[in-house]
Amino acid sequence: MTETLYCIGCGAKIQTEEADAIGYLPASALEKHETGDDLYCQRCFRLRHYNEIAPVNLTDADFLRLLEDVGQKKALIVNVIDIFDFNGSMIPQLHKLVGKNPVLLVANKRDILPKSLKTLKLKNWLRARAGEAGLEPEDIMVVSSFNPFDIQALMMRIDQLRQGRDVYVVGVTNVGKSTLINAIIKQASGNAETITTSRFPGTTLDKIEIPLDEKSFLVDTPGIIHRGQMAHYLAPEDLKLVSPKKEIKPITFQLNPEQTLFLGGLARFDFVDGPRQGMTCYFENELVIHRTKLIGADDFWQRHRGELLQPIVAQDLIPKRFTINEKSDIVFSGLGWIRVPEHAEITVWVPEGVECVRRRALI
Repeated sequence: MTETLYCIGCGAKIQTEEADAIGYLPASALEKHETGDDLYCQRCFRLRHYNEIAPVNLTDADFLRLLEDVGQKKALIVNVIDIFDFNGSMIPQLHKLVGKNPVLLVANKRDILPKSLKTLKLKNWLRARAGEAGLEPEDIMVVSSFNPFDIQALMMRIDQLRQGRDVYVVGVTNVGKSTLINAIIKQASGNAETITTSRFPGTTLDKIEIPLDEKSFLVDTPGIIHRGQMAHYLAPEDLKLVSPKKEIKPITFQLNPEQTLFLGGLARFDFVDGPRQGMTCYFENELVIHRTKLIGADDFWQRHRGELLQPIVAQDLIPKRFTINEKSDIVFSGLGWIRVPEHAEITVWVPEGVECVRRRALI
């Protein structure tokens, strides 16, 4: 490329190397560009012509800079999280970065959880867990991006809370933020011309501004990469096993102490000590779980990894120990969780870098 080119939609520097990074435009499209023509990155082009927001990622430093900038403005912050991966989709220190701006916590993918889980109970659980992280949201909405009634209710609540201010939508990658925004655009526009004929006034390199009215905007921000999520350690063809598309079906194993569960070839759960009890697994329905004895687990792993135990990760698994004294979830970030109902000594094995935490049971 002989000259530096910028997208007139979002201001991003045009680049042809990284499809999920800011300013991406396929080289074939760039070759067709003629001097003097308006030039849009692929993300802005999709919004302009198809009313579709494409996901794009930021580095941690860029994301923190963006949030600090938001903290200096008067705005409503819509923080989208993934219900299925609550711990892995929380933004650390968000409450400190957004200043005095109100936060609406939007828990996406309600259609993934068992229908038996009541919304009020879920919202109370979410508020308690958010409080533990220092976040006190103005309100909590539980939605599915694919439910028009949920989207309509969300839009009404956003309009009530924003009080004429801009709306910044923030979230980590893989929470369904772009799908949610696309659903809002579809609901709000009515006809395609509302969005497609407008020029996007975003002038920074890291956001797209979508008009809400003559004075305010819905600002879509790139997702921050949460390195603790299992998705970042998988081959692309295996991502379907950590991103459920339909309601998960829990599986309960009656375990004796010194028994092990292998979560495909991705992680391992050792029930070291405690009374016999039912451990309930909440994972993508296609993930195959194998039970074996703890005493032979290491040998089982060596013999069957990559064959019976699939999919696999390139990293070695490292252990982490938990003592459980109340009904708790052992969470494998970006993969799912196992509910432990009674006292137990647990050792889990995950790829180095993947977060694994204990929390109060969701269900």
